Amino acid sequence: MSNFNKYRMTRMSEAPVITVQIINSGAPMSGCGEPGVPPIAPAVANAYAKLTGTRLRNMPFFPGATMSG
Repeated sequence: MSNFNKYRMTRMSEAPVITVQIINSGAPMSGCGEPGVPPIAPAVANAYAKLTGTRLRNMPFFPGATMSG
């Protein structure tokens, strides 16, 4: 695989629970449609580590491309 466009997406049944809270800060309105996207990779990596005992440290996550540490 040469890039993320060829990487299989995580299915909803495979994804860990992610809770997003939008907090009114009083600041001017701006984008708030993507705050759930950045935590998906560390959430999947942590779920994998809990399941297997092996920590994923490189993205994209490919079998055999893990480093324990």
